[in-house]
Amino acid sequence: MRKFTWFNAVSLTLGFAFLYIPMLILIIFSFNSSKLVTVWAGFSTKWYVELLQNEAFLDAAWVTIKVAVASSTAATVLGTMAAYVLVRGGRFAGRTLFSGMIYAPLVMPEVITGLSLLLLFIAIGLDRGVFTIVLAHTTFSMCYVSVVVSSRLVSFDRSVEEAALDLGCTPFEAFRLVTLPIIFPAVISGWLLAFTLSLDDLVIASFTAGPSSTTLPIKIFSSVRLGVSPEINALSTIMIAIVAIGVIAASLVSKQAIARRNREKKEAIQA
Repeated sequence: MRKFTWFNAVSLTLGFAFLYIPMLILIIFSFNSSKLVTVWAGFSTKWYVELLQNEAFLDAAWVTIKVAVASSTAATVLGTMAAYVLVRGGRFAGRTLFSGMIYAPLVMPEVITGLSLLLLFIAIGLDRGVFTIVLAHTTFSMCYVSVVVSSRLVSFDRSVEEAALDLGCTPFEAFRLVTLPIIFPAVISGWLLAFTLSLDDLVIASFTAGPSSTTLPIKIFSSVRLGVSPEINALSTIMIAIVAIGVIAASLVSKQAIARRNREKKEAIQA
């Protein structure tokens, strides 16, 4: 086992500091009473109050939430289906092409993805709006769900599923009653990952959004170009809190699932 040296400790500390100190500064200055974001003038929550009264930010936030929920749900369904086909489908004609198309968005630059989707929507005459953003976010987040669910299906004990088939279940019933509950923590983790990616996306949304469908990242980027305001610090703090809650929830779900599996294995051994 490799020892934990001082070099590793310093490298790890500097890495975490580089990542999280800017976020910490942003959170602290979101409670600054001064309008100048670089001068501390006392503790205040007035920027959160003004943020809740800003109709432009509220409308953008509502669009972002609608897009994130719809796209992450669609991506979870499609990504789970794709993962099941890749893991359980064996070798079939076009498997390599299918696998490549599923995982292509992982390595494809977002600019290329956004531009290609924009050209597609123009070619078929589809007006840009909330629906086109949902389609775009579903397209690029589905691959992340597929990766998460595939990793769970690979380690899945198929004897449980085969037992359900022997007891009279149809393949669909065995998947719904046995397989899906077991892989459900991975499905939830994939949904949370897709939701976070949609919530954070700027590049692809900027290509596929319409005049009446401005998302929150686009609104923040447009506002920052004119100067950072304390309201943006408050809004960013709220987004950090939402993402942190999502990560903690996914971690708790995974830990509970592991504990439940270990408990079931121990009961089976004792029986």
